[in-house]
Amino acid sequence: MTAVEIPGSKSITARALFLAAAAEGVTTLRRPLSSDDTEGFAQGLDTLGYRIERAEAAWRIEGRPAGPAVPDADVYCRDGATTARFLPTLAAAGHGTYRFDASAQMRRRPVAPLTRALRELGVDLRHEEAEGHHPLTVLADGVRGGELTLDAGQSSQYLTALLLLGPLTRDGLRITVTRLVSAPYIGITLAMMRSFGVEVKREPTPAGEVFDVPSGGYRAADYPIEPDASTASYFFAAAALAGREVTVPGLGRDALQGDLRFVDVLRRMGARVDVADDRTTVAGNGPLGGITVNMRDISDTMPTLAAIAPFATGPVRIEDVHNTRVKECDRLEACADNLRAMGVTVATGDDWIEIRPGTPRPVEIATHSDHRIVMSFAVTSLRAPGITFDDPGCVRKTFPGFHEAFAELRGAWGV
Repeated sequence: MTAVEIPGSKSITARALFLAAAAEGVTTLRRPLSSDDTEGFAQGLDTLGYRIERAEAAWRIEGRPAGPAVPDADVYCRDGATTARFLPTLAAAGHGTYRFDASAQMRRRPVAPLTRALRELGVDLRHEEAEGHHPLTVLADGVRGGELTLDAGQSSQYLTALLLLGPLTRDGLRITVTRLVSAPYIGITLAMMRSFGVEVKREPTPAGEVFDVPSGGYRAADYPIEPDASTASYFFAAAALAGREVTVPGLGRDALQGDLRFVDVLRRMGARVDVADDRTTVAGNGPLGGITVNMRDISDTMPTLAAIAPFATGPVRIEDVHNTRVKECDRLEACADNLRAMGVTVATGDDWIEIRPGTPRPVEIATHSDHRIVMSFAVTSLRAPGITFDDPGCVRKTFPGFHEAFAELRGAWGV
């Protein structure tokens, strides 16, 4: 058995930073992810005047329920979608003028459903160039709250940002959600809000699912960050593909992250999976079978499955993943194009990809500066030696040490 230490969850770290900044008191985050995305989020908080002390194993954040400490700021969000969507929402609850910009990659990604919702709540928010995209400026004067309807069919982050804002409003929020993608991420948000003292009521209605968020603010917490389940998917897939075994400590039955359900996909394909209280183990158990799977709720792991799909004994069809087209890149087409370059037969539709069994030849992977494309096709290289990447360093977004960790795993397995 090979144990792999996976760094902290990006999704949980970003939410924890928002909650800590908004809470009354000093919060300690234990084992937070240190990567380009989370460092960018922390730097953004620092620019807004929040006090953060960062050590290797823990970060301490002094909360400010009243909002940013400075009356104006210019925040650069880098490539981080959570930074670019959560920080303007946090700033809206304060008082001042706050401008937010991001990388060219992030500028292309939409924020319109969120910014429309903020405007409905009375926030003075202005897009400087393309409507619904960064850069944008928030002329903040607090948020009263109230009722709104949201389409979160493109990204669950829009809903998360508003849920996190709710306790900072004067009257609370009642959000009716007509569509929702990546629903497990909302479970993460609600569980974390509970840890910081806020209970959200959630109920289905004919108009959509309704979330009632009370006002009253957050309480500081001592909060541990669990390992990143999306990152763990590459190591689980590697074990299933290579006929080896890998264990990830810290991810078990009570994990918050829905992406741990990727191991259920591997189980359906024939891998042996054991999810214990405090760890998850995956072992290869012979050839992987073909599968048709809906990955709407775990779409960040779609590239992981696509990267090992050619080695299955039958076709692999992944459905209901339209939202992967508006991530760091169009991940659905990026996977298809790279697989085709390897000589694999691939078909795609608006929200699906089907991959036929084949023998991938080594190529230089076009990464589109997307960390998940790199880490996914690193798994392919276990059976297609010689694969290279045009931008291997983009893994710094979520796992700066990925290549070293993956090489260490290969060495331990002798593959």
